[in-house]
Amino acid sequence: MSTKEKAEVLIPENVNIIKRDHIVVVTGRKGTISKDIHKLPAAITVTDRTVTIEPDGKRKSDLAITNTAKSIIANMFKGVEKGYVYKLKIVFAHFPITVRVKGREIHVENFFGERSARISHIVGDTTKVSVMGDDVVVDGPSLEDVSQTAANIESSTKVKGKDQRVFLDGLYIYSRNEGE
Repeated sequence: MSTKEKAEVLIPENVNIIKRDHIVVVTGRKGTISKDIHKLPAAITVTDRTVTIEPDGKRKSDLAITNTAKSIIANMFKGVEKGYVYKLKIVFAHFPITVRVKGREIHVENFFGERSARISHIVGDTTKVSVMGDDVVVDGPSLEDVSQTAANIESSTKVKGKDQRVFLDGLYIYSRNEGE
């Protein structure tokens, strides 16, 4: 195999990576992330300070897997080093919206004056959600969990049966950043 087909990711200083069977576990100062890679058609090997990814085949689609796996592992490294932060803005025109975090759920109350709360779930064990004034802040080490939680919150307040250009109430993602 030529070197063009392989992809290598350098392991940062304060990050540890362990590969057991088909599970990759990355540990850093922000926490631990584990990812099951058994469906990924590539061989991942961990050496001293590099992670090497080799595709199983030589077709174009097989070679594209290397960059996908490289991105996944690089995002895991960034997550355990810096974390990810998504911010959502609470927007309302008439009925004041109240957002509360109850356990592993987010309750959006008084949305358009509705009596029952709209509920969305927090994805992942390390994802944290906090309400700060008109902002809802979602942060954690896993990009997938943080972004899915923010998307769940945003989609739980989707306006149905009305003109969405006029009725703009809801929670909207306005910032996606790496934490610090």
